[in-house]
Amino acid sequence: MKGKYEICAMQILLIAATEAEINPFTTVNTKIDVLITGLGVPSTIYHLQKRIQQMEYDIVIQAGIAGSFNSSLLLGQTVFVKQDCFADLGIEERGNYTPIFSTVFADKNKFPFVEGWLVNLENNTNNLNLLSVKSITVNKISDSALQKQQLLSNFNADIETMEGAALHYVCLQEKIPFLQIRSISNYVGERDKSKWYMKEAIKNLNNTISKLINELIT
Repeated sequence: MKGKYEICAMQILLIAATEAEINPFTTVNTKIDVLITGLGVPSTIYHLQKRIQQMEYDIVIQAGIAGSFNSSLLLGQTVFVKQDCFADLGIEERGNYTPIFSTVFADKNKFPFVEGWLVNLENNTNNLNLLSVKSITVNKISDSALQKQQLLSNFNADIETMEGAALHYVCLQEKIPFLQIRSISNYVGERDKSKWYMKEAIKNLNNTISKLINELIT
């Protein structure tokens, strides 16, 4: 008997930084194209750009875990990222951080940016009741109270990741529909991993991926 993914006409690419984040889904569903990009912005941009030059996709879905600045977001909760940015691209002087789009060196509204943000104008997650959030992408995860305060003051974001803005940047440039789905594993600054909800976040993330892809192909 053919599986439902085998007869799917829609070309979907599912990407993640690590295999562990989407392994519960990919071990069961083998008919969706999957790309493990590796951690960080450079690796994500390179591998995603290379893949979309080889294959045309109707949509790219990025899935992974995230740290939350927002205490109203529950550990393990899955969210949809509406907008993202490269948050550590800027200038730091005497403990003060200025994002690059708040300087004269960059145009905050030059495509694909809108006020310095990479905004996803599409949302195919309406039937999943996912909260839309604002995310930032950083190259360095730390427990620095100063870094946390700088990021909150400048961006007032809900969550942070190490790859999200790379997805938004590439797909907006290439005019490919995309979705970034994240589950909250920890609160930003908490480095005690015994307090993280890693297993719960991955479980909920993969349940959402399955529901989302079912929605897209039916």
